[in-house]
Amino acid sequence: MNDSEEKRLVRRVQRLGDRGAADALVRGRYDEIFRFVRRQSPDGDSALDITQEVFIGFLRTIRHYDPRKAGLRTWLYRIAANKLTDFYRSRGRTLAAEPLELADTEPVDGRDFTERVAEGELAARVSDYVGNEPPDTQRIFRLHVWGERTFAEIAEILRLPESGVKTKYYRLIARLRKEFSDYE
Repeated sequence: MNDSEEKRLVRRVQRLGDRGAADALVRGRYDEIFRFVRRQSPDGDSALDITQEVFIGFLRTIRHYDPRKAGLRTWLYRIAANKLTDFYRSRGRTLAAEPLELADTEPVDGRDFTERVAEGELAARVSDYVGNEPPDTQRIFRLHVWGERTFAEIAEILRLPESGVKTKYYRLIARLRKEFSDYE
């Protein structure tokens, strides 16, 4: 489905409450959002539940969606990142941020490490660790590692400066490297 088709369907849902158009929008993005959520969920059932919550939230708030401010895909990733953060918060995670040293803001080459993080046993452990981070940091990490979004895209999705997105990401990567050094 192209952007103009999505915009047309969104207008039909917003103006007419067209259920067929809403269904087409959900079907058009469901698999992509499910994959994003599944890569970060402890199991398939949780991923299905979270993805369902993403689309319920999407349909409940679609009347407030403005395609001039963000693309539909961007908006759905924002909702998904928020639902994932809520999921880990509800599992009893604390969200207190650790004090950071200035040296933690230096970019590090996290590519090899983040590739290993994205799959396997390490993914579950890292996901739990990231669940203790402040919500913005969680969203940035999830969107970059599991959503494969660029820093510019993440900045747009979260409405944050790109430099702030990069700083938070690289600080977290430095902490993850230290915490999971046995996997290096």
